[in-house]
Amino acid sequence: MPEKILRTEYSEEMQKSYISYSMSVITSRAIPDIRDGLKPVQRRVLYDMNELGVHYNKPTLKSARICGDTMGKYHPHGDTSIYDTLVVMAQNFKRNQAYVIGQGNFGSIEGDDAAAQRYTEAKLSKFTDDVMLQDLDKTVDYIPNYDEKLKEPVVLPARMPMFLLNGAEGIAVGMSTSVPSHNLGEICDLIIAYIKNPKMTIKSMLKYIKGPDFPTGGIVSNMSDLPSIYETGIGKIKLRGKIEFEKAKRAKDKDLLVVTEIPYTMIGSGIGELMSDIAKLCEDKKILDITDIYNHSSEDGIRIVMELKKDADIEKITKILYKKTKLENTFPVNMLAIVDGRPENLNLKSVIDNFLAFQYEIIEVKYKNLLNKEEEKKEVQEGLIKAVDLIDAIIAMLRGVKSREDAKACLTTGSLKNVLIKDKSLEKIAKTFSFTFRQADAILDMRLYKLIGLELLSLQNEYKETLSKIKEYKSILKDKNKASELIIDDIHKIKKEYAKPRRTFFEDAEEIVIEEEKIPQMDIVFTLDKFGYCKSYDMNTYEKNKDTINSENKYIYQTTNTNKVLLFSSKGYMYQIKLEKVPMCKMKDKGKTIDNLSKFSSQDDEIIYATTDNNLEKSYFIFVTKFGLIKAVETIEYDTNQLKVSSTKLNDNDEVVMVSKIIGEEDIVFQTNNSYFLRIKMDDVPLLKKGTKGVKGISLGKDDFVKKAYILGENVSVKLPSGHNIEINRLSYGQRANKGNHHK
Repeated sequence: MPEKILRTEYSEEMQKSYISYSMSVITSRAIPDIRDGLKPVQRRVLYDMNELGVHYNKPTLKSARICGDTMGKYHPHGDTSIYDTLVVMAQNFKRNQAYVIGQGNFGSIEGDDAAAQRYTEAKLSKFTDDVMLQDLDKTVDYIPNYDEKLKEPVVLPARMPMFLLNGAEGIAVGMSTSVPSHNLGEICDLIIAYIKNPKMTIKSMLKYIKGPDFPTGGIVSNMSDLPSIYETGIGKIKLRGKIEFEKAKRAKDKDLLVVTEIPYTMIGSGIGELMSDIAKLCEDKKILDITDIYNHSSEDGIRIVMELKKDADIEKITKILYKKTKLENTFPVNMLAIVDGRPENLNLKSVIDNFLAFQYEIIEVKYKNLLNKEEEKKEVQEGLIKAVDLIDAIIAMLRGVKSREDAKACLTTGSLKNVLIKDKSLEKIAKTFSFTFRQADAILDMRLYKLIGLELLSLQNEYKETLSKIKEYKSILKDKNKASELIIDDIHKIKKEYAKPRRTFFEDAEEIVIEEEKIPQMDIVFTLDKFGYCKSYDMNTYEKNKDTINSENKYIYQTTNTNKVLLFSSKGYMYQIKLEKVPMCKMKDKGKTIDNLSKFSSQDDEIIYATTDNNLEKSYFIFVTKFGLIKAVETIEYDTNQLKVSSTKLNDNDEVVMVSKIIGEEDIVFQTNNSYFLRIKMDDVPLLKKGTKGVKGISLGKDDFVKKAYILGENVSVKLPSGHNIEINRLSYGQRANKGNHHK
């Protein structure tokens, strides 16, 4: 059979495949469903725990067992993602209502990892059993699992808008969701009010939900932005930690400044970073009144303590802490969720609309199922009550029948085939039998004690109760107001049992502006030695030790302490250091390494040139690379506040071998590894931007490369390592390129 080759446009095929992949990630992995607020992996873990019977009133089960069972049955994507999900659902510092009760080390707010799954145990929380899984078998649809051997629920029948209550976060392809958590009691009040007044505006809704309520507490400092955020579903919430001043109780004690609540964004390694940042502020003399800092946080809450000097300026310290550390941070809001199988941006009103639509759907499915069961029960009860009145004929028929099938046929159709009834009057009655198949089965399964008077009375009472339920269920299905009453009653019960006081509060705080104290300007000498140590000397110290300082250092610049040092590296980066951060040293002082003063790392890079930012105008930097590329860049392009920028663009494996500042008409001399030299005019070097590569400055032989480059005046001799001198004459860039005149 000839091979069939399908021809298609590559870009179209890639586009289709990528769109398919993107939608799969969005709908089946990263973005929560608006109905239960869960991602598929979260839903599968909770459902599997329900199937395993690991309920709140039962013993815990090994996390490894839960993860393995979930992976084998419903989520075949590795146990790491499943266990990570289980851990987060058990962390009450990340969720207003934890879905899972964890036993063992499930991590901490300070960023400690959870223990391995073989060491921890878990079970469902009471909240999850009551609010997320109640009536699971009566209310939602099921779909086949990944191998179509089992069934799993499409969604859990959540009775609270978990999308709001516990918030959500997820990164998909080209979109993400980020929703803050909210207070359960306020959500309940809003739902009840909204059911009673569906025309309520978002402005009116915010009378009930005042804003986010994070499990870590804190302060929302841009309260006036909240209406816009809830109107659009997009925005930024500014969060602040809570700082309290504690006056010393005894004369020998010190006053304390205590962080008692942190922004939600600091969960993880944030506390350690905060303490490091505060220590750095003290070291850099930005804060002068903190003498010590320690972490007394525990299960009872956050407590980061700062000891203060006497008469410390509390307001100033607080402002600096908010401005310079992560005690003030931003929480991005993007209320994106899966609605009817598609990602959709929602505002507060549409979130509640979708939740209530889901609740009415749940009620409809639930009460249709209950109605069907009651009607089946009614059918059976009517058959049994009728059978009691005809019991003599039924017993006579049963005595004269040989099989259950014949008895059932007689009960349903009155057929006396294969039935012998001696009493003709009872035979006549038997011919009138017209029970349903369900009634016939119930009669044949009926026990004789049901004929007792009390049992018959009980049967009649049950029948009346069934009729009452049928009437009630039909009225609920027919009347939306009654369904609304059920939702309201349910919400009241949830609020009564699970509502907690609000943790997060609101204010409209002014933007913090800190006036930096200007350091007095003075003339200094900056030095950088070959080992990467920086020092600053006052002019008096330098003049007294000039010869020693000049001999020991690679770079020496006279400048002021208000300027910056520019460091150029072989990897094509420029690093900046404020000279006020460089320690003022005496002759025997060691100084500080550039690794500690800047973002430079000496492990994989090398500083090849240093200068100060004095008079960057009207000058140029020359760059020469290992592969022989050269260019000039205006120095003004490097006048920036960034601590690390790209100084030039490089080819793969290339590196910078020379950077130098020029002003006049100097010449450039290349020296290659094979001892070839070439001198070209500065005028022939092209002026380019810092983000571009240079042009070819020298033709290199096989396995040769530029080792060094020099800035020289006219007809200058270069001293070779061997001790010989070589005269290097000028050669224009054009002549060199065409003739290839090199000196060796």
